[in-house]
Amino acid sequence: MTLRDDLQLIYDWIPQNAHVLDLGCGDGELLGALMRHKHCTGYGIEIDPDSVQAALTRGVNVIQADLERGLAAFADHSFDVIVLSQTIQAMQNTETILRDLTRIARQAIVSFPNFGYWKNRLQIALGGHMPVSERMPYQWYNTPNIHWCTLQDFDRLCAQNHIRVLERAVMTGGQRIRHFPNLLGSLAFYRVG
Repeated sequence: MTLRDDLQLIYDWIPQNAHVLDLGCGDGELLGALMRHKHCTGYGIEIDPDSVQAALTRGVNVIQADLERGLAAFADHSFDVIVLSQTIQAMQNTETILRDLTRIARQAIVSFPNFGYWKNRLQIALGGHMPVSERMPYQWYNTPNIHWCTLQDFDRLCAQNHIRVLERAVMTGGQRIRHFPNLLGSLAFYRVG
């Protein structure tokens, strides 16, 4: 089984036989792997019709819905794990979705591009323009990413909403970053509860 490096880290954090909700599941790659190899159950939620079709082709139960409309239909503690991978920065109601994650599941895994990454800082400082990179491939005027944040920003958001950070990992180019993560990490992963 070969997953994208970011999905592999999330996959490793999810226990066997977990009941999983994957928000913004894309083509269902992660949930499909969890179902096949870890005997997980669950659902994906995705807004893009082509991605919904791809997830269905993988055998993933997927609901076509807009996360911005909320997650009120899901009961408290109805899942073991919720995944929100590289989606939170594109959400209008960030605090609401974050609180819903911890209401619906015992644990949530959230990943996002780290705006504090040194290459992003350098593009602003030297180039005078908003960063464009592999993790953030859009121009400022056509990006779906409306909330840029750093690791410290996300830590503060969790603290303000009384959400415990259980574990944090940071990666660049598929490699885990252990030192100076806010400066050297391009992608952040949080397990919260």
